[in-house]
Amino acid sequence: MKSFDKIIAAFLLFIVILFAGTNAALTAAEKDDGNKPYRVEINRLCLLLKQGELPDLSTCRYVTGISIYDGIVDFFDVQNYYIIKEINGTIYRFDYIPKPANTVKLRLILNISLAILSCLIFAVMLFIRRQILKPFERLVNVPYELSKGNLSIPLEENRSRFFGGFVWGVNILRETMEQQRQRELALQKEKQTFLLSISHDIKTPLSAIKLYTSALSKGLYQDAGKQQEVISGIQAKADEIESYVSELSQAISTDFLQFEVEMSEFYLSEVIDHIAAYYSQKLAFNKTVFSIGHFADCIVRGDADRSIEVLQNIMENAIKYGDGQKIDIVFCGEEDCQLVTIRNSGSTLPDAELIHIFDSFWRGSNSKNKSGNGLGLYICRQLMLKMDGDIFAEMKENEMCVTAVFRKA
Repeated sequence: MKSFDKIIAAFLLFIVILFAGTNAALTAAEKDDGNKPYRVEINRLCLLLKQGELPDLSTCRYVTGISIYDGIVDFFDVQNYYIIKEINGTIYRFDYIPKPANTVKLRLILNISLAILSCLIFAVMLFIRRQILKPFERLVNVPYELSKGNLSIPLEENRSRFFGGFVWGVNILRETMEQQRQRELALQKEKQTFLLSISHDIKTPLSAIKLYTSALSKGLYQDAGKQQEVISGIQAKADEIESYVSELSQAISTDFLQFEVEMSEFYLSEVIDHIAAYYSQKLAFNKTVFSIGHFADCIVRGDADRSIEVLQNIMENAIKYGDGQKIDIVFCGEEDCQLVTIRNSGSTLPDAELIHIFDSFWRGSNSKNKSGNGLGLYICRQLMLKMDGDIFAEMKENEMCVTAVFRKA
């Protein structure tokens, strides 16, 4: 902002210099030279009068009138510019203007034009300062504050056509990040509480097992029946520990991500057009043949944004694990469902691994040397189930086919 203010100040200084320089140049151009132009005209008119000719003032730029002295004193008191000449015994007064009227008009037009242009440029610069730079200055530190985790302070709403939507979007992002942080903290607290509870519950049977084994090792139980009773107690405590471990495993394997969908109805073309617009250029750059089959547009149920996310995840998998030769999107309509299949060439995933591709954190044998966390298709499955749909995968003639099933409205 300070740099732009300096630019405005420099512009104002430039305008002052421009006005001063322009008018100085005009003044210098209008200055009488050594002969003084109006004197040249007067001398020419005097020559004509000496020759007895009647001069024509319409050809003069400076001389505006010729008067003959008639003995009136006011002849010499006029306020105009004039020169007195005696010609053939007669006194003449030549009225003149030091510069022509068109020069004055030119100076006036030039100054008005420069003033209007300067005002317009200055107004544009003020508009840029107020409507663009000033709102943007309030957003400069936002990414830095978000990176530090300062999510509690909302941004002031701005109705600017340039940044109003951006500020609103940043506020939505900030609120979403704050909600995610709160959910993460709650999850961490729940996790810690659960682990403490499990560890405490395991200590009791574990202590009993240690006590039983210590007694057996020291030969405290000589009776065979008593020994069998102790062994049965150890087995019961081991089963108890096993149940705790099973409970722990089940808690770990439950859904750790929260997916929110807003169910509505939308045209399938809205989702497909978005995918086509994004991936046509991207795949053309990669020299991958990309085609979208014909489909009858229909209204489906679900969340349009989440549906786009699902198809994007499938497309990214096709790009990452395919051979880059071909990716197709084909459609199949059923009675109450619309199937959207994305297939890519070059997949080498064994059939035995195919059933696991929708598991969380699972990565196939074809993922070596490829970045990822094994959550893409898992997220797709969770989202499709929440939208009352489904998703499945199959291999057809060395092509990976992942199909998303949408419910028709």
